[in-house]
Amino acid sequence: MSLLIRDATAADVSAITALYADEVRERVATYEYDAPNEQEMARRMRDIQGAGYPYVVAELDGAFAGYAYASSYRGRIGYRWTVEDTVYLRPEFHGRGIGKALLAKLIDLCEAQGFRQMVAVIGEPGNGASVALHERLGFRTVGIFQGLGRKHGRWLDTVQMQRPLGSGDRDAPAGEDC
Repeated sequence: MSLLIRDATAADVSAITALYADEVRERVATYEYDAPNEQEMARRMRDIQGAGYPYVVAELDGAFAGYAYASSYRGRIGYRWTVEDTVYLRPEFHGRGIGKALLAKLIDLCEAQGFRQMVAVIGEPGNGASVALHERLGFRTVGIFQGLGRKHGRWLDTVQMQRPLGSGDRDAPAGEDC
């Protein structure tokens, strides 16, 4: 088994779009209702990468297995040291450690960039695999929003998890004066 985690490129957009469309249609990891097309997914990738956030893909034996990226947690300046992670795997690749490898790479890249906190927003507590993945990499549950979203005809709770990056909130970032 040869696992490769690498930066996402425009050549990955088709596979990313297909995986995300399946998530939109079939599951509740995202609360989006309409699957975006390739042009929209390419724009989203460019925006995330253009803002300086990491966006990576996993290949297992040369086959696209999934992707992950970090993005801004919130738009206000005071949140600039906090990122939100996103990880998606093709269902046939679940349980092989690929999600862990993607998230670990994302954590390493975000720490190297000086981010101090990573937040996971997990669509419903019943997504035990995602909760367990995040726990294995040092996240802790900080809250559950009840009935925060609605999809597939039901109200969904949302798990909020958090993990410090680097020294977390123990000291101020270099050059920070606020």
